[in-house]
Amino acid sequence: MDNNKMPKKNPLSFQLDIAKLQPATAEEKAMQARMSPSSSFFKDAIKRLAKNRLAMACFWVIIIITLMVIFVPMLWPYSYEQQLGITPGQPVDGSYLNLQPFEYGETELEKIAAGEKIFPHIFGTDEAGRDYFIRVIYGTRVSLFVGLFASILVLIIGIIYGSISGYVGGKTDLIMMRIVDIIYSLPDMLMIILLSVVLNKTLGPALQGTLFEKLGTNMVSIFLVFGLLYWVGMARLVRGQILSLKEQEFVLASKSVGASSGWIIRKHLIPNSMSVIIISTALQIPSAIFTESFLSFLGLGVSAPMPSLGSLASTALSGIYSYAYRLLLPALFIFLIVLSFNLFGNGLRDAFDPRLKN
Repeated sequence: MDNNKMPKKNPLSFQLDIAKLQPATAEEKAMQARMSPSSSFFKDAIKRLAKNRLAMACFWVIIIITLMVIFVPMLWPYSYEQQLGITPGQPVDGSYLNLQPFEYGETELEKIAAGEKIFPHIFGTDEAGRDYFIRVIYGTRVSLFVGLFASILVLIIGIIYGSISGYVGGKTDLIMMRIVDIIYSLPDMLMIILLSVVLNKTLGPALQGTLFEKLGTNMVSIFLVFGLLYWVGMARLVRGQILSLKEQEFVLASKSVGASSGWIIRKHLIPNSMSVIIISTALQIPSAIFTESFLSFLGLGVSAPMPSLGSLASTALSGIYSYAYRLLLPALFIFLIVLSFNLFGNGLRDAFDPRLKN
């Protein structure tokens, strides 16, 4: 064969000689792994959140308060409804009424003189001789319970309603959103008052012997109002996310292989909207806690003797000039809880914002 007729190799052409390639060493592989570590959107968000000192400080404040309301009642020797100095068949010991912080009643002083160890009344006692510290702890427990329960209720209803409305679209979306507009126009305070009056007569006997008997029909009406009225904001938020995601390529690919609408919503749309849902839920909790405290302050919250931070503050108004700390203590706990949840929710919002990735 004539070598002159063979095509000459262009020295500028990009042709790899496989024989000259060498495998990467272990050091080179380790360096490449360090240069490009595997990550995800959620991991990046957690890293950004961990760098936010204010949000993390508020997170630990929430954790400490939550642990207090769970474990302190187990260890504290007094209950929230125990009236000290009152023994059946004996005269009332008035020395336990309106004790200042770290003061003792006469019987307790006698026991201390005899060598017994007595738990101090850290916040004193109230006008009925009940330990005020444990009442504040129980009031905080009730407020946190209402906030978490109401937020979970709003979360469930809002996700289901908003996802169906946004995914189906058309006339269904139009009708469902008009219902949301109607619910927005209902006054929540009037609804709570009306439900309290109705439930007090209808559900009062049925609640006996249950957990809601101690909370009272007013608290049940608050739960119902949250379930009936406060989910509309979450529903609108989820609907907006679903509308922006349902035309994406991964949703069209799922439709092309025969995936059902429910499967697409559960596996694709809701998980991709989870960052916005988490932020909204974190900001909904302080709103629910503040609403419950405000209603309890007006006498529409838990029933006595079960305390709430709002009811404790309302009761303390009568002795504000003599015992101002009784009003300041529940107000301080409300302030810490609401502020911590708000700042932590703002930190979540900043951490999950894709525009702040760099």
